[in-house]
Amino acid sequence: MKSAVVSLVEKALKAAQAEGSLPEVKVQINIEYPDKKYGDYATNVAFLLAKQARKNPREVAEIIAHHIKDPFVASVDVAEPGFINLRMKESWWNSIIEQILRDKEHFGDCNLGNGKKVQVEFVSANPTGPLHIGHGRGAAVGDSLCRILQKAGFAVEREYYINDAGRQIRMLGESIWARCKELKGEEVKFPEDGYRGNYVIELAKEALQKFPDILNMPKEKAVERLAEWGKDKLLEKIINDLKSFNVEFDSFFSEKSLHQEGKIEEALKVLKEKGYIYEKDGALWFKSTELGDEKDRVVVRTNGEPTYFAADIAYHRDKMKRGYYLCINVWGADHHGYIPRVKAAIKAMGYDPEKLKVLLIQMVSLLRDGKPVSMSKREGEIIPLRWLIDEVGKDAARFIFLTRKCDSHLDFDIEVAKRQTEENPVFYVQYAHARICSIKRIAEERNISLNPHQSDLSLLKEEEEKEIIRKLSQFPDIVEASARNLEPHRITYYLTDLASLFHSYYNRFRVLVEDKALRNARFALCEATRIVIKEGLRLLGVSAPEEM
Repeated sequence: MKSAVVSLVEKALKAAQAEGSLPEVKVQINIEYPDKKYGDYATNVAFLLAKQARKNPREVAEIIAHHIKDPFVASVDVAEPGFINLRMKESWWNSIIEQILRDKEHFGDCNLGNGKKVQVEFVSANPTGPLHIGHGRGAAVGDSLCRILQKAGFAVEREYYINDAGRQIRMLGESIWARCKELKGEEVKFPEDGYRGNYVIELAKEALQKFPDILNMPKEKAVERLAEWGKDKLLEKIINDLKSFNVEFDSFFSEKSLHQEGKIEEALKVLKEKGYIYEKDGALWFKSTELGDEKDRVVVRTNGEPTYFAADIAYHRDKMKRGYYLCINVWGADHHGYIPRVKAAIKAMGYDPEKLKVLLIQMVSLLRDGKPVSMSKREGEIIPLRWLIDEVGKDAARFIFLTRKCDSHLDFDIEVAKRQTEENPVFYVQYAHARICSIKRIAEERNISLNPHQSDLSLLKEEEEKEIIRKLSQFPDIVEASARNLEPHRITYYLTDLASLFHSYYNRFRVLVEDKALRNARFALCEATRIVIKEGLRLLGVSAPEEM
């Protein structure tokens, strides 16, 4: 809706420029929602033109305001020191309800992306253990962001990077092997850096059944087999847990493939040819300090093995070669220091480092009625995502993970997530959708006719009705802002506000009144609200139940 108002102001500005009262200067026109006592929309465009026009902002605002003429505009006012406030006619607001009923789930679609290819890489948890709640928050953010970007007109690819090479995979094999020995009654020193969760014992039990001769094999061969098998089993579990969390991927990229296909050597060769690789103390180093990093980084160890960073360089080179308009990585907050070195490598290889955006996911503290969840629920030192889904359901988990900006710490109270009260934000929003569905159901049971498409919306006179329509009109702007700023939590805030307005209205006014015209008008408003709530929940990966 803001874009339509921008067009009105642009037209007025061009008219003023054509008559010579303002200079022909291009400016970015911003539209905001002011306090409703001032109007429905406001712009500060006069401040941006004042210097070039050699006039004070109020004078510029008066000139532009004089040229704002449109059948939908009720009044235009200039407020000190130069804001232009617009108040819209009732027909403007009614047209929004009509548009929602017509467009249905496509209301809010926009062409911000214009079909540009965007890759979002998220979760990418090492297949050495189950997903924990931190991964869950990253999964909710990444998947919701993909949905929002798609609605905003981007061609989105979801990718999971599998860390299936190197020391951590070998350590998984060592851990399973040690547990196999213990299960057979043999004493063995468990690896100091091994994986100690109960899931390793379960893997060891299964391994002994699948590979009955595993402990008769040479240790090196046994560990290698157990590592590969265990990695595959854990990755399968991760993928299944993500599916139950309503998250799926378009592609999985194997770190091992970078080694097998020589892509690491290729990437390092490019850096060497560009003068960014040097040798010191028997290792190869990347001159990342020349490109903004705090220190140079080892890319090949003294034993000739490439580092994880070398693999990441090759992986991001592969991403850049695939021709995405933008690559978005969703990482844990502990990777903050990793961003400058990856961007340095991208720049050194001749690509634009701004093509990589990194979202950092802050920690989640799990509470039960305000108290930390007991350690007995943990796998080693983690709280599994699967356990949380079983406790509160995927909808509550996803919605609450998205109630705060992703780089802010989140307290997740399990008991709040289970309550069927307004204290539980997901219940509050879903209940609004279910309530509207119940209106239609009750009408059918009582043989009451409802036709939102043939309604006189001018009958919606109550202030609460107008507030809901104003909020509905903001949905396209919220979608665009969420996509532009890579912030899914804006949708969550919006839905909570819209649900609050609807519940207040529902508790005060009857929809199924005797007056057929008023009944249809009110149901049209409710149906438009239902459509927007359902689509907003879809963008969050949350269901919209019809009964609760």
